[in-house]
Amino acid sequence: MKPEDFFTPEEEQRIVAAIKQAEKNTSGEIRVHLESKSKEKPTLEYVWKIFEAIGMRQTAQANGVLFYIDINHRTFVIVADEGINKVVPENFWEEITKIVTNGFKQGKYVEALEQGILKVGEQLKQYFPYQDDDVNELPDEISKH
Repeated sequence: MKPEDFFTPEEEQRIVAAIKQAEKNTSGEIRVHLESKSKEKPTLEYVWKIFEAIGMRQTAQANGVLFYIDINHRTFVIVADEGINKVVPENFWEEITKIVTNGFKQGKYVEALEQGILKVGEQLKQYFPYQDDDVNELPDEISKH
């Protein structure tokens, strides 16, 4: 399956809407990346390369979060830039991973992503509140490869 075919246009709109909602109260940036080209299950090192490749390190406060999904292997990985990792609770990423993977196991991909994205937004709001001069530093659309 190609990344372009994984979600319907309506489902993509729901995910992008969740990103916009989550980012409304924070200067943090959230992206979703779909991929189907890997022959092997992606490593964490590989996901970090994607993080870099799609510009996630370009945020002024190092507060980007990437939801990475390999649709061939049904693999989900979440990574966040150093600014976020310094401040969120130690088990926070495990909690988000659990929410998303449990939803994926039930075939509720969109709902799981929405829930995970909004939960990340709540956490980002605490540590990186929205400022009057805040600009959207990265696109909200789902990136695909």
